[in-house]
Amino acid sequence: MTRELAPAVSPATGMQRTVRRLVVFTLLFVLVVIAASGAANLLGRLLGAGSELVAGDVTGLAQGFAFLLVGGPLALALWWSVWRRLGEPSERSSLAWGLYASAMYVVSMIVAATSLLSVLSDLVAGRTVGWGTGIAGALVWGGVWIWHRWMWLHPAKGPVRLAEVPTVGGTVYGLVIGTGGAVTGLALLFDTAAESLAGTTAVGKPWWVLAVQALLWAAAGVLLWWWHWFRQAGLRLHSGLADVALVVTGILGACVLAVAGWGTLLFVLLRLAFDRSEPAGELLGPLGFALAAGTVGTCVWIYHRGIAAGRTAATREAARLVVCGVALAAAATGVGVVVNSLLAITGSALAGTSPRTLLLGGISALAVGGPLWWRSWRPGKHGRPDGPEGLQEPAGRKVYLIIVFGVSAVVALVTLLVIGYRVFELLLDGTTPGSLVDRIRAPFGLLAATGLAAGYHYSVWRHERPAGPSQAPGGNRGISRILLVAAGDPEPWLQAAKELTGARVTVWRRSPTGTGLEADAVPEQPEPAAARLERALDGVSAARILVIAGPEGRLEVIGLEG
Repeated sequence: MTRELAPAVSPATGMQRTVRRLVVFTLLFVLVVIAASGAANLLGRLLGAGSELVAGDVTGLAQGFAFLLVGGPLALALWWSVWRRLGEPSERSSLAWGLYASAMYVVSMIVAATSLLSVLSDLVAGRTVGWGTGIAGALVWGGVWIWHRWMWLHPAKGPVRLAEVPTVGGTVYGLVIGTGGAVTGLALLFDTAAESLAGTTAVGKPWWVLAVQALLWAAAGVLLWWWHWFRQAGLRLHSGLADVALVVTGILGACVLAVAGWGTLLFVLLRLAFDRSEPAGELLGPLGFALAAGTVGTCVWIYHRGIAAGRTAATREAARLVVCGVALAAAATGVGVVVNSLLAITGSALAGTSPRTLLLGGISALAVGGPLWWRSWRPGKHGRPDGPEGLQEPAGRKVYLIIVFGVSAVVALVTLLVIGYRVFELLLDGTTPGSLVDRIRAPFGLLAATGLAAGYHYSVWRHERPAGPSQAPGGNRGISRILLVAAGDPEPWLQAAKELTGARVTVWRRSPTGTGLEADAVPEQPEPAAARLERALDGVSAARILVIAGPEGRLEVIGLEG
């Protein structure tokens, strides 16, 4: 029995097919957008103007007809040609098809949802002018969305690659507009309550109009998020893209919102207690946003942090490090502002923000960011997570330290240039008002905060850097970390490992009820521990190793990956 082999595809032929697919799907994307725009234009005129279709805009009408009647048939013809070929496995699994389906799904969903929500917001506010354009956009782009959703979920022709992008995109978009709407609505409620307590009344639209509009956006966002997160199984996605979206939107974005909210709230309270330089109504102005942002951001952050706890070690580490970064930025900003305000107190401050207000702002940022950074980074452990994964030197930590160094270098360079400019400006033009302290206090405060952050993280990097050949008394063997498990006294093995490799050694002691190392002490061996360990390390090339020193002279060395 013979098997017919498929003809081999040359690299040139494969490249031609890839380019052809990219060109075809890019052209299809453009044609669909053009046709949908023309259809929405004409339908909006029909709904908004009734029988008066032209309404004095011949150019717009001609553009709508051209887009629909020229772009529409071309888009349908090209789509039909592409759809027939998608039955082939190579076409269905192409990257171009996945990119097109994902991009068009997300774009049509955003345009349709935004158009519909804009119309509903205008109706709540009592505006009826231009509603036809919004309804037409929602209907046309909603149809495009449903059409591409059907293709995306098609059992025989749906995209194989990037199939999770529509789910992730819908989840992220729903979370963003839902969170934004919730913050806006709650802020309006809190502001209204604060104005009632202060005895002031805002001039403009009734507060409930803006609150209902924000509630519409929040409800639509929650609905989109819920549909993609639960019904489309976004919660069960464990791809790299899904984890990045989880960390960036659900943890990083929510953490920034929460820190900004609680920091602003503390600033308002401190000003009410120690800085009554402005009327109570102005002092309470940021209160609504602060409470809303802090509450919503914290809820979103805590929920997604629980989800991240069930993901991979890299995702958990990334979720922790982004919180460290946000907290570090807040704390460093607080330090810089505090230094700025203290210098302003000593100098003759120019007109502007009072030093007391600056000082309270810096204290607020430092009081919120400092404890959060301490809790997330755990300085006593040099920022290492709990558990065995803390021994693996995750790559995320290195990226985090590099980012801190890079940002610190950029900020330090900019602040030094500003300080130099201010100094030379004063020397060359002594008529400009203001002392040297007033000129450089803001950049100097930022420089001081940056120096503290960079210095600490540089010391952590130096502490964790693998030992080089010159640092190993006994000659480095390419080993940077050793995990030592010993029965009895581990000190001889610990000293031998350090002398032979110069690597960092972590000792794990046996539990009294543990198994595997049944002896409480290792009988003294005639051969020194260093000699036995040196012989056991011959041929070991791993950067991280596990050394098990068991009873009765048993010694085992295991190379570890990662």
